[in-house]
Amino acid sequence: MTKQLKARDIMSSGVQCIGAHQSLFDASKMMRDLNVGCLPICGDDNKLAGLITDRDIVVMCCAEDIDPGTVQAGSLAGHVHWIDADADASEALETMETHQIKRLPVIDVQQGHSLVGMITEANLAKNLSDAQIAEFATRVYAAADG
Repeated sequence: MTKQLKARDIMSSGVQCIGAHQSLFDASKMMRDLNVGCLPICGDDNKLAGLITDRDIVVMCCAEDIDPGTVQAGSLAGHVHWIDADADASEALETMETHQIKRLPVIDVQQGHSLVGMITEANLAKNLSDAQIAEFATRVYAAADG
């Protein structure tokens, strides 16, 4: 019998947060330096408060002619879906499909609800079957177009 993969088995670790009080300009520089398109936003308590994407910065700030140096990252933090590090990888996939999201923060509930990683489409592609990946693409992308 094969071992059931957990969220912690497929996630990317070493995720860095942007502070809720840091600017969108800081967030954009951090994204550039880390070569990522999404950052978790952490509050003063170092707990996950939301996610911000490069697209969020462009659409909600730059396109509105707002100086990204004057907007706090936390102002764009909305409801965020996450998964426990010890949850089955299939549960992570289901959460991403259900909520049509492409990035899923991984929280270690046993370690004080600390952010320990992120599951992305690339993680899914490396760790799941072709059938699971096809279903994900159908549920996330086809639903987004319709």
